[in-house]
Amino acid sequence: MQNPRLASRYAKSILDLVVEKNSLEAVLSDMRTLHQVCKISPEFTLMLESPVVKGDKKLAVLFAVLKSQNLNELTKGFITLLVAKGREQNLPEIAEAFIEQYNILKNIRTVKLTTAIPVSDSVKNNIVAKVATYMPNDTMNLQTAVDSSLIGGFVLEVGDKLFDSSVKKKLNDVRSRIIDHTYETKM
Repeated sequence: MQNPRLASRYAKSILDLVVEKNSLEAVLSDMRTLHQVCKISPEFTLMLESPVVKGDKKLAVLFAVLKSQNLNELTKGFITLLVAKGREQNLPEIAEAFIEQYNILKNIRTVKLTTAIPVSDSVKNNIVAKVATYMPNDTMNLQTAVDSSLIGGFVLEVGDKLFDSSVKKKLNDVRSRIIDHTYETKM
């Protein structure tokens, strides 16, 4: 069950606590691991959401899965608190919200570059450099993806802004102009 407001509140609470206790990086590492486990294992997430599995069993599974991580005591306490409150199903969302709030705290921007074919490192570096000129106080975290349906060009996402310079978009624009018959009014 998605509950972004609840996830944000819990993430903010743990973030404030770990900043106060100087354990920010350790707990961030724990949250990243937890987020990754939830992403790659839908069964794990289903177990957290299951009303059939009791809280103590869920807690045992959580700590067994994260055993190799050497969890910070604050993370262990936080997870235990969530299970005690019956909020363990929100743990994947809370971990994601914690990472987002950490990025905001540290001025880290995620830049998503989607291209039709894989691009070289020099092109990636040029794009990051261009974006960085508009946000000089932020650190850029570049994520790349390949989507052959773009045909050519690229799509760049920076925060809530989208720059679509793909051939696919341009073809769709031409198609919609033809369908709308806007070319007839210019004759």
